[in-house]
Amino acid sequence: MSKTYVVITSIFAPTKAVTKIAAMPEYQLVVAGDKKSPADWQADGVKYLSVAAQEAQGFRMSEKLPFNHYGRKMLGYLHAIQAGATVIVDTDDDNIPYDGWVFPAFEGQFDTAPADKGFVNIYKNFTSHHIWPRGYPLDLILNDDHNLKEADLTAETAKIGFWQGLADSDPDVDAIYRLVDNTEIFFDKRAPIVLPEGTLCPFNSQNTAVRQELFPLLYLPAYVTFRFTDILRGLVAQPIMWAHGYRLGFTEATVLQERNPHDYVKDFESEIPCYLHPNRVIAAVKRAIDPANTVSENLRRAYAELAKENIVTAQEIELLDLWLADVAALTK
Repeated sequence: MSKTYVVITSIFAPTKAVTKIAAMPEYQLVVAGDKKSPADWQADGVKYLSVAAQEAQGFRMSEKLPFNHYGRKMLGYLHAIQAGATVIVDTDDDNIPYDGWVFPAFEGQFDTAPADKGFVNIYKNFTSHHIWPRGYPLDLILNDDHNLKEADLTAETAKIGFWQGLADSDPDVDAIYRLVDNTEIFFDKRAPIVLPEGTLCPFNSQNTAVRQELFPLLYLPAYVTFRFTDILRGLVAQPIMWAHGYRLGFTEATVLQERNPHDYVKDFESEIPCYLHPNRVIAAVKRAIDPANTVSENLRRAYAELAKENIVTAQEIELLDLWLADVAALTK
């Protein structure tokens, strides 16, 4: 029996998104608070983890996980794993689900891209507007060879590790797009697309579902810039998924984002590692991993290689080790 938990972190009073998800009987919503969250935070149908409740769970991550950081969400993931989740859906408090919000099956036949294309701009398969996802290499933005042609998609059977649903209105794009264009986007409706080994695209933590076997890959690096956190997670995950027989899939928009206030220039500054490092990250992870290892072992090896590349710090490795110890204790 599938048990699906939705995990959010929030510093705001319950939002429209929180209220709508909480009313969906097929999901259990977990909200991880932070020091900036309202002291009286409460919503029906929600398991709310205050800072005190997070600490009381006894997870080792609490020793090192920063406060006032998106990574507090990881204590929500651990709560869901402990409660028996078989699927964890990752989203944010400003992503309002459409009615019937659901992800495709994790196994089946799907439209599949050609293998070994490197980075592809999946947004171009869902809209004709000139737009690209946050984390997409800037040198490819005008390169049509890295757009998937519909004629090249073939129906293939796949095991999906992560599903990334798109978001309408204010989708996940980088600060460059927002500063130079910022057109509101409502994506086309279409069947999901799956990326095979060697073909990849950045994915985020805003409308994302992961299967139980890959829960270790939910780790959100907490000692990189905020706007790099979930992008780095998604880049690291993809070669590890390939090594273990899983694929990344994208679906049409199933949420509407009413984005919380942002300073686009500050976002740009925070995104600089997204612009500089995607190819280095993929190369480092591919060097480090081995299909003979477990998912957790490969994740640890990947981050050790990223530390050698000075993309992450020793502090990141220390926090990752605590995360892996917590996950292992819950899944042994």
